[in-house]
Amino acid sequence: MPARSAASVVPRYDRTKAAILDASAQALSEHGRRASMADLAAAAGVSRATLYRYYPDREALLDALTSHALAEAATRLADAGLERAPVEEAIERIVRALTAVGDRYAVLAREQVEGDPAEIDRLIAAPMRAVFARGLENGLLRQDLPAEVLLELFGGALVAALKLIQKGQLGLEEASAAAASVFLDGARAR
Repeated sequence: MPARSAASVVPRYDRTKAAILDASAQALSEHGRRASMADLAAAAGVSRATLYRYYPDREALLDALTSHALAEAATRLADAGLERAPVEEAIERIVRALTAVGDRYAVLAREQVEGDPAEIDRLIAAPMRAVFARGLENGLLRQDLPAEVLLELFGGALVAALKLIQKGQLGLEEASAAAASVFLDGARAR
């Protein structure tokens, strides 16, 4: 009997859900609030009835997208090998990982959708905090600001990078490099 591919093992329900989330993220990032549930169903290649079976309203869909974005960001950070990279490189990897995810799911910020704070802290902030703590310990980062303050300032640089990408002023890589550079140069010990 031939081996089955991973895609053929995934139940149809999960493939449909994944297709809806993928197409919705794309359509919402391109069209924002103007994209109706009918537009999202069409983008996913499903009927409106199917879309509503999975997500009874826009809020449920946005909540699912938030969970999906959080999982994708956590996976990218885990794959980045932050604990093995020098601090500066780890910060650059964080920026690249999170701007890639943030660009894809920018609609969540525009729609002011927030995820579970404890989950966000565990999956996203904790690995970042560990990098900042390491930078403080080895003297690379300025000592007059605690890791939590650096984390907030870093978050501001990430948000600014995403805005520049969304406005088309910078590409993903250029915005990522600029955010990391500006943050590091301002956070570096003097």
